[in-house]
Amino acid sequence: MTVLVIGASSQIGRFLLPRLDAIGCEWVGLSRAAPADDARWLRGHVPDAMPALPPVTAILSAGPLDHLATWLATTRLDGRPHIIATSSMSAESKRDSDVPHERELSRRLRDAETRLATTCASWGMPWTIFRPTLVYGAGMDRSITPIVQAAIRRRVFPLPAARGQRQPVHADDIAAAFVAALGNARARGKTFPIGGGDRLSAGEMFRRARRSMGVATLPAPVPRVALALAAALRPELRGALQRLDSDLVADNAELEAVLGVHPRPFRPEPATWRTPA
Repeated sequence: MTVLVIGASSQIGRFLLPRLDAIGCEWVGLSRAAPADDARWLRGHVPDAMPALPPVTAILSAGPLDHLATWLATTRLDGRPHIIATSSMSAESKRDSDVPHERELSRRLRDAETRLATTCASWGMPWTIFRPTLVYGAGMDRSITPIVQAAIRRRVFPLPAARGQRQPVHADDIAAAFVAALGNARARGKTFPIGGGDRLSAGEMFRRARRSMGVATLPAPVPRVALALAAALRPELRGALQRLDSDLVADNAELEAVLGVHPRPFRPEPATWRTPA
């Protein structure tokens, strides 16, 4: 079995490639920053800078779903590879956001999911989509890691008053789900939510992140009135600040029953926040 990994140098891709090696699965990695000294890597990106591809039995995509859906709709692939890709729980959580660009993101994700499924059905290709919650694990996410890295520089960690439930999922657990879906007939034609192994308040999530940093920081509680003021003064932050009191979680029941994947609880370590060289 040979698989193509799109976004092979992404946060998920960095965990996915070793897992493929561990099961003896040959892979071809696609990345804008492909290493020049490894024949297994191809330089390029979807949808409009794709190199010639070898025959593959599956395509695993950790990149933008709308770009993948566009490429698939305009490309005739050899065989009928299993398409396994990530979307996001933002497809639902931002559907009714007060912020226009967040509603647009939700619409694009849902549209891309539909286009991917329709294209695969028309060409007889199986597909599986994962909708992760907040992803962390390799210092490359755009949610928790920037806050932690800023706190390391400034030695001050903001702790917002937030009651909404969170379920951060480690990138390696998403990689495990990719591998579990390979060759699994029960995973075909399904969209799986995937969240971490425990649910905790957003406030507790930030506190655990602070405790995991490996450096001392001054805790800086941010009261609710300050959050409301920031949302009023910074419209681009309004959606994220308003969601601090909303539950952003996933039901892992089908993931666990069908794929046997049980994501880990949120217990980060200092290395979690370091961006790879």
